Amino acid sequence: MTIKSDKWIRRMAREQGMIEPFVERQVRTEGSERLISYGVSSYGYDVRCADEFKVFTNIHSATVDPKNFDERSFVDVKGAVCIIPPNSFALARTVEYFRIPRNVLTICLGKSTYARCGIIVNVTPLEPEWEGHVTLEFSNTTTLPAKIYANEGVAQMLFLESDEPCEVSYKDRGGKYQGQTGVTLPKT
Repeated sequence: MTIKSDKWIRRMAREQGMIEPFVERQVRTEGSERLISYGVSSYGYDVRCADEFKVFTNIHSATVDPKNFDERSFVDVKGAVCIIPPNSFALARTVEYFRIPRNVLTICLGKSTYARCGIIVNVTPLEPEWEGHVTLEFSNTTTLPAKIYANEGVAQMLFLESDEPCEVSYKDRGGKYQGQTGVTLPKT
């Protein structure tokens, strides 16, 4: 598998709608305001976090069960900033909608700006022919509240192209998260 460059990412976004909306360069400021960067980088694409979040809460004393998920485990937050309580967790989604080509696997890594603050971003791989908004998982590993900024960079997508297409893609097998929009909770 080969990691793909900024040229390839731009071409795939323009010609195949791989990333929408698409930002062709690294954005680091808006007017005089410094931002956490987003857009195309040398060998990846820095995604933005949308302004809708689901933050874990223990108000209802629900048990976290991936096979029988209780939506009362979260409180919905909408805004330019989300505060994640100490040692807690939040879900969000990317601003960008992705359409992954059949011969590409996409891996997401957290940005150093957040990692150095004890905020871990976890995203499972985007499989061949998956499409949708990416659900982002944020863990605040600190003993202090942590801020996540909407519409700024939170993670980097790396695109790995195989030398041959897969036999069965995510779309072929009817993956349960295909075409997801918004912040998507666990499904079984």
